Amino acid sequence: MKKGIKTVFTVIGKILLIVLSFAIVLTCVAIIYNKIQCKKEESFWIDPPGQMVEVDGHRMHIYSEGEGDHTIVFLSAWGDVSPYNNFLPLCRELSSDARVVILERFGYGLSDSVDEERTFDKILEEDREGLVKAGIEGPYVLVPHSISGVESILWTQKYPSEVEGIVGMDISVPAYRDEYATQKVSEDFLEKIIQETGLVRFVYGNIMAKYGKPAGEADKMELAIACRHGNNKNKISEYEHLVEALDEIVSMPLPTVPTIQYIAMQDSDPIWESGHQDLVDASENGKLIKLDCGHYVYWYEQDRIVRDIKEFLDSL
Repeated sequence: MKKGIKTVFTVIGKILLIVLSFAIVLTCVAIIYNKIQCKKEESFWIDPPGQMVEVDGHRMHIYSEGEGDHTIVFLSAWGDVSPYNNFLPLCRELSSDARVVILERFGYGLSDSVDEERTFDKILEEDREGLVKAGIEGPYVLVPHSISGVESILWTQKYPSEVEGIVGMDISVPAYRDEYATQKVSEDFLEKIIQETGLVRFVYGNIMAKYGKPAGEADKMELAIACRHGNNKNKISEYEHLVEALDEIVSMPLPTVPTIQYIAMQDSDPIWESGHQDLVDASENGKLIKLDCGHYVYWYEQDRIVRDIKEFLDSL
């Protein structure tokens, strides 16, 4: 009996040893392959689709196309890997009517990750400087998604002459302050390991394939960014300063500039909706639009949003 048990444990031990050896080999292959690919992908940073401007000694990526009487500036959600790739379809649709800008703040897209704390006041000053250095002058029509709505509200409160309108795409609002205060975000150890070993290349690549993304240049670039710094401390620091920024917003009057506020009703609740209504009520010409879709409203309702923005520009 004892001999039989010993044999079973011996077999299990051998199986575990084989599995462990296979995992080590797979990880080593992933690391080597990732290093080779990262070297090839440096071209995205050497020859980016937009401009690389220097802000506080770091490189910020700003893309623009089109021309017109108005300048649209897209600002991304928290955690987005490639704002350029996300917003490019909207940008292409709107560039016949206006100058359209995709700004990648530090820690996002092709822009550098930095060591400084990511307060929203700091982010705002960096982004303003980046636009000026890129030769893109205001006033701007800010089109933020999610957390960047906080930056847009602060921007309008502090520098009202620089903003002629806001098109908010399911943005974070002051009314949600207490809910955000209960949410904690920290660096995920497993995600860090997956990124450092290069396994993210396979994980993220499979996610992109699942959503039917073609292997175009912008998608290859997004994968390269995910492998290089898709998850980074800048994004964590940014979220840690969210409540502080919302407290600053409520200490000042809400913006009165014309606005459209989109709400993703599939992810909404009464507090979320009332917070957006507050922004509309404060506006001299505000409109609340409820969309029957998820948080990434511009993925689901691109045609509607493009049409509305064009009409919004005509009204300014």
